[in-house]
Amino acid sequence: MTDWPPADPADATAVAERRDELVAAVRDHAGQIAYQLARLQGGDYGQATVETDGGEWTVKYEGGDLEYLRYDPGRGTEVYVISTKQPPEPDALADALVDYPAFVEGFRDYVDSLDGVLDDVATDFPVVATTDGIVGERDRVLGRIREVCDRIAGELQRYEGGDYGTYATRVDGTRWELKWEGARASYLRVGGTGGLYLLSQYEPPSAADIREYAPRFRGFVAAYNDHVAELESDLATVEL
Repeated sequence: MTDWPPADPADATAVAERRDELVAAVRDHAGQIAYQLARLQGGDYGQATVETDGGEWTVKYEGGDLEYLRYDPGRGTEVYVISTKQPPEPDALADALVDYPAFVEGFRDYVDSLDGVLDDVATDFPVVATTDGIVGERDRVLGRIREVCDRIAGELQRYEGGDYGTYATRVDGTRWELKWEGARASYLRVGGTGGLYLLSQYEPPSAADIREYAPRFRGFVAAYNDHVAELESDLATVEL
């Protein structure tokens, strides 16, 4: 009959503690590589792969901090020397650390290969062209269109009442729509839903669009005036 209880299980404390010490040391050292890589590549996250005679190392960072360090020996199972999950197996860690110095040298060679690569890059760039002229002309034209549309909005509010409404018409087959809120134009849209906003609360149209549609705006105003004239004619026939 087998003796009971059996012998005490082996104590893995010493091995685990040594593994954790090595992982902490590598994390600190490889963290410096991740920081330098983040400075070199820019951005908040990225990665780089360094090949050695013994395999392939991939270092990934996020926010300048080391996220993981992976070693792929080519033959065999890859090991995450550093990761956000569980620590590596001791034997896999031991095999990886044999090649770790070669990884560090490989990264150094990579950085050295970039030394002086920007030395001959000129910084005497051409003078940047100013947009003051075109912006001024755009604001002048749109400002005048805004004044007229606000005038129309005020008249529509007086006639129709309420806090908001729309007036739409067709000019040479193209739909124009003015939306008003209070006594102010909210937008002037050309072309129906999905069309061009000649006036809006967002960005102004391009200079090319203004050049195309500003001359046609006269037709919209004329159509509005005809609309008012028709309303006056209808009211003139009312008898009390």
